[in-house]
Amino acid sequence: MSLPILPGSTIGVLGGGQLGRMFALAARRMGYRVHSYSPELDTPTGQVANMEVTAPYEDLDRIRSFASGVHVISFEFENVPSPTVAAAAEVVPVRPGGHVLHTTQQRLREKTFLRGAGFPVTPFVPIHGEEDFAAAGAIGFPAILKLAAFGYDGKGQTRVERPEDLPGAWQRLGAQEAILEALVDFSCEVSVVAARGVSGEFAHHGVVENHHRNHILDLSIAPARIPPALAAEAVELARAVLECLDVIGVLCVEFFVTRSGSLLINELAPRPHNSGHFSFDASLTSQFEQQLRAVCGLPLGSTEQLRPAAMVNLLGDLWADGEPRWAEVYRFPQVKLHLYGKTEARPGRKMGHLTALAATVDEAVAQVLAARDALRP
Repeated sequence: MSLPILPGSTIGVLGGGQLGRMFALAARRMGYRVHSYSPELDTPTGQVANMEVTAPYEDLDRIRSFASGVHVISFEFENVPSPTVAAAAEVVPVRPGGHVLHTTQQRLREKTFLRGAGFPVTPFVPIHGEEDFAAAGAIGFPAILKLAAFGYDGKGQTRVERPEDLPGAWQRLGAQEAILEALVDFSCEVSVVAARGVSGEFAHHGVVENHHRNHILDLSIAPARIPPALAAEAVELARAVLECLDVIGVLCVEFFVTRSGSLLINELAPRPHNSGHFSFDASLTSQFEQQLRAVCGLPLGSTEQLRPAAMVNLLGDLWADGEPRWAEVYRFPQVKLHLYGKTEARPGRKMGHLTALAATVDEAVAQVLAARDALRP
């Protein structure tokens, strides 16, 4: 279909989580139809889509049929199998492209790509088998052993204190292909959520400061409290990554800020990102609308941030003692509540988030933390 893909067209989404839900809300507001595809029924995305298709990703004939009913496809998480994306791309454009997904859905491929392209990354060695253990000393210990594929929110990784602990740690992760990374002494973690359009135009949501708890993002602060020169460097690195990967769509670059004030790329996410959720309320164009604009070949929107913001995740742990006290959050007039429509609250599961807007980032942080505390039964 010739560009641009205009309102009234149908957008396909591979994946059924909250990122697809917020993307679908942005798309429907702008007059698009949305079809979602995932193996689960009544998903956060499917609840707000015009059509929810429930089928395995491995059913390539069903994928091709799904693709024939939409004008363009994007995805809301990167663990969609590569053959699934390839089958869809036989019928309709998939953005970002399958080559982006292939690189970023596997840690070893991702780090190898970044290092080969000259980007600053954490020192690492690949672990394909026991024969690679001898090379581990090159990065030193303690170190972090991570599964090469299908890890997120701290899953599929473990700390290795000494060289002699490596064989046991690898066995505990299933003796699968892995990557051993040096333990970085960092002062903070930051991210840049950025978009690149079909003609190469670039837009970003600034640099966001991120704080994790149990390896899961807990608090994001926008803009990040780092020196302006370092923020500018992070944005330029993000721009270079999107250009090098030839991304059409949204991609997040996560960084460590070392004690010496340098940047190391930690991970890439080829989609909207948890740390960019603040943009739904605080920016002229959210990361989700920007994803839509990019994949449809529309001009990118302004990412001007209207006020300083802070976001906290609402995990299933909040439900441990009963239903959260939702009425209490409305006592905070500068705080916005977002729930994802998930019916089962489990520890560590992302059920929603709160965003606070204020005159300063410190005030926004205080407001959003107080609002979350008020929700506890």
